[in-house]
Amino acid sequence: MVFQFLRDGSLSENTIDKLILKTTTMKKGVKAVILLLVISLFPLSFAFAQADEESDSQSTVSGPKYGTDSVSCVMHLSLYREFYKQKNYKDAYNHWKWVFNNCPVASQNTYIDGAKLVTAKIDENKDATMRNKLIDTLMMVYDQRIKYFGREGYVLGRKGIDLFTYQPEKTEQIYQILKKSVDLSGNKAEGASLVYYFRSIIGMVDLNKLEKSSIVDGYDVISGIIDFNISQNSANAKKLASWENIKGNIESTFEPFATCPDLIAIYEKKFADTPDDVELLKKITSILERKDCVKSDLFYKATENLHKLEPSAQSAYLMGTLNLKKENLSKAAEYMQEAANLYEDPTDQIKAYEILANINFNQRNYSQARSNAMKILQINPNYGKAYMLIGDLYAASSSMCTGDDLGGKTVFWAAIDKYLKARNVDPSVEADANAKIAQYSKHFPPSGDLFFRDLIEGNSYTVGCWINETTTIRGSK
Repeated sequence: MVFQFLRDGSLSENTIDKLILKTTTMKKGVKAVILLLVISLFPLSFAFAQADEESDSQSTVSGPKYGTDSVSCVMHLSLYREFYKQKNYKDAYNHWKWVFNNCPVASQNTYIDGAKLVTAKIDENKDATMRNKLIDTLMMVYDQRIKYFGREGYVLGRKGIDLFTYQPEKTEQIYQILKKSVDLSGNKAEGASLVYYFRSIIGMVDLNKLEKSSIVDGYDVISGIIDFNISQNSANAKKLASWENIKGNIESTFEPFATCPDLIAIYEKKFADTPDDVELLKKITSILERKDCVKSDLFYKATENLHKLEPSAQSAYLMGTLNLKKENLSKAAEYMQEAANLYEDPTDQIKAYEILANINFNQRNYSQARSNAMKILQINPNYGKAYMLIGDLYAASSSMCTGDDLGGKTVFWAAIDKYLKARNVDPSVEADANAKIAQYSKHFPPSGDLFFRDLIEGNSYTVGCWINETTTIRGSK
């Protein structure tokens, strides 16, 4: 026999056909010799080619890799892979099916390739009965892959997508498959599985087999997985773009169900029934915050209850900001103080103390505001905004500190000192500091007034009232 090779070194289809014909008429020993010759001529690149990142995984069950008839298994495996490589799916199919039925643990490629071979036959077949049989075969491919090679979460995702594609009317079955896939995979779930899972949830709601709140719950879980993968792939432009696209798909699908009134209506009754259910509270706060429904009473109540049950720096901070928006300054100050006490990260501590100091400022509790600003400077001595805040406190005290016999104008000397300090330690506040220095310098007492009070420019002066700081005497020019 003359062997004909293709350019890549593999045997031609004509040669393979002749070999198959010959081996069917030979005794077992001769078949084995011919088979070994065939295999030795096949390039290794196709005999054991990987179709995906896990194609070379070992079987999770024990037993002979090539079944009871290892010679026939290797022959059919090699032949189907050769045809598959050439995209000759028609001739590959019967050899693949033999491998699938007789040596199921030979290679995970059997299932990776098999899904493509079976879907190709489904796509080209117009007979409804035959298509349904082939779809059953496709589902069996996924089930058998899980049985012998594991990766259940990943494989169920592929199975659910294909069932959705070919038999979308099987909504409940699709939902159960994809739900299990996502539950098992968690943050490792494939983007496509998440998209089809979300569609199946909506389908179940349309069939009145799930409550409408399931759409919101599903969105919350799916969005969390997507956001995790976006953050994990921030440095990988291709993967990041893919996850951003998936996020856009989910958001557009969810849009009809995403109005604040709808979300609140769904969760208000649940909250009323179990106001101390921590998992429910986390869901409510997460979804309402994600969809910017934070002005609702439900969000406030759920956040408040969650903080009582599981207090944390973040929940205290959130309660502080919510009360601040409601202008409940006393409550806001209490929660922000709690947040500052609970935070461990210095940046977070500064954030809480800065808001707390500004709340104190609005309460006209200037001494307490300065105290909190000083706590910021203990954490970061170069935080210019803290000095700016103290300067503002001093400048705002003019009307209450008039015991200086200069109409309270000496407070501006102390205020300017803080603005100068802020500018020196923190370039980011320089422009604001310069503007305030120019503004409040105009309020210095006239030089003549200083003269008549025996005050000499450049000398030291202690500003009284609540400020009690030593500064430098300055006159207006």
